[in-house]
Amino acid sequence: MDSRATMPQAGRRERNKQRVRERLYSAAVELFMEKGYENTSINEIADRADVARGTFFNYFQRKEDIITAWGERRRGALVTALEQSGALTPDSVAQLRQCMAILVRINQEEPHLTAAMLTAWVKAGRPILEEPYVAQVFAEIVDRGMSRGELNPGMSPLGVGNVLRDVYLGALYRWAHRPSEGSSSALADELQQILRLLLDGMASTATAS
Repeated sequence: MDSRATMPQAGRRERNKQRVRERLYSAAVELFMEKGYENTSINEIADRADVARGTFFNYFQRKEDIITAWGERRRGALVTALEQSGALTPDSVAQLRQCMAILVRINQEEPHLTAAMLTAWVKAGRPILEEPYVAQVFAEIVDRGMSRGELNPGMSPLGVGNVLRDVYLGALYRWAHRPSEGSSSALADELQQILRLLLDGMASTATAS
């Protein structure tokens, strides 16, 4: 068999699989926003996506895997944005501020989806089960800042990363459950204010002077 003849077919199959996965994901998050995570069944997701129930399990093992897919998309958006802004923010303090600003933008682009998926994330126990990815991003920035003498060398990068993640998630939960403020700058203002307070203690004495 000519292997070249099978390549377009394989490409089409992969594109078709991606389209079905996207339909299932979109159907699920729409239903989570409409009905809530706990009140949405796999049958309803499959019906909304116009596929058989069994097809769901070809792409997601459990309903909770939709939440994981949502988190992966957000992580991808954060990494891409950080890479694009890296050249513009050479020092660690600016990078921390930029990281917070990017997270704010990601959430503000789809505030209702953020609120629905945060609720689903908590109900499914994902804060305990998932790796603290954002904390690691913060920790890497802090570690670089410490090595360059921009931040206090006596800190634990991962410890600071965890604190920044907890601060971010706390502000995000409060913002997501205030629908009337969803389109305002409330989230950005709170995070940047908290970050300024933390940076006062994180800056090295050489930088502060």
